[in-house]
Amino acid sequence: MLFQNSEISKSVTQIQDKFQLINSKSIRPLNTVIVILGPTGTGKTGLSILLAKALNTEIISADSMQTYRHMDVGTSKPPGRELKKVKHHLIDILPPDEFFSAGMFKKMSTEIIDGLHSRGKIPVIVGGTGLYIRTLTKGLFEGPEADWPLREKLKEEERRFGKGHLYSHLKKIDPESAYKINPNDTRRIIRALEVSLTGKKTITEFQYSSSRYDPQAYKFIKIGLSRERKELHRRIEQRVDAMMEEGLLQETERLLRMNPHRIPLQALGYKEMQFYLNGSVTLDEAVRLLKKRTKMYAKRQFTWFRKEPNIQWLDITGITDSEEIFAKAVNDIDPVRKLLINRNPFYMPNF
Repeated sequence: MLFQNSEISKSVTQIQDKFQLINSKSIRPLNTVIVILGPTGTGKTGLSILLAKALNTEIISADSMQTYRHMDVGTSKPPGRELKKVKHHLIDILPPDEFFSAGMFKKMSTEIIDGLHSRGKIPVIVGGTGLYIRTLTKGLFEGPEADWPLREKLKEEERRFGKGHLYSHLKKIDPESAYKINPNDTRRIIRALEVSLTGKKTITEFQYSSSRYDPQAYKFIKIGLSRERKELHRRIEQRVDAMMEEGLLQETERLLRMNPHRIPLQALGYKEMQFYLNGSVTLDEAVRLLKKRTKMYAKRQFTWFRKEPNIQWLDITGITDSEEIFAKAVNDIDPVRKLLINRNPFYMPNF
């Protein structure tokens, strides 16, 4: 289908005339970065591999949990055979007892992007961790580091005084931040309070005083994958069932023996398996809980990405084959098609 002269029935001149893309100056490969994002279970991995192969480039993972080694099944890492087809960065770079942050992701991914650009390659970022993608495309304010004892204290206060206690406190000290945060998002509420208590100014003040939008020399092409809700939920349930068959429970048991950092233990899948292992629920209940929480997570991801600007959304409802998703992306997303034709004038999209 791609880059095969024998399959081309039209001359290069005809291709130029039909698409008017070869001489386009709107896409400059030297500073371009492609970002493939969307909720879990939509099909991002398959698309990223095919696109990276077509562009002869490499992939940077924007998944906060795939950075950890020994967490393969629960994070749905690409299988070894796929990793061999295209080089992947920021996968399996840390043991599970170490900490990784959005700031670290930005620093490392920027270095990789610059290295690929210096070799004339267009990086492909893929993942569903919205904060990582926002940090890369918009920048990150320099706030205080995580204070784990304080976080535990705040969690204890929420348990002691009831749900909504911390959010009420945040509304008093940083109403603008509280307005932006969902009252049920305890993690972000705690982070906002942590910044205010340890940084001597609110997280809103940090954001205003910091350079929120870093001066980047990159042109981001952001591709968002979406599916109809019922179909996505069905895919999530199938994925969870597959994870259990592939040994998620056993992987969790091995992970616990490694004395991991608290963050990996909070990841979807591992947290629910721990409930079963400590006797809180049956295995069937743990699996049902994992399916429910993954669907909720997918909804949060979609809500997050919907607020991000300049995403070109691709509805792939009903399409399961990665090559068909790739073909639709090429046909429907003009900047991607331009890049492919600029790279190889003999490329003919399938209309």
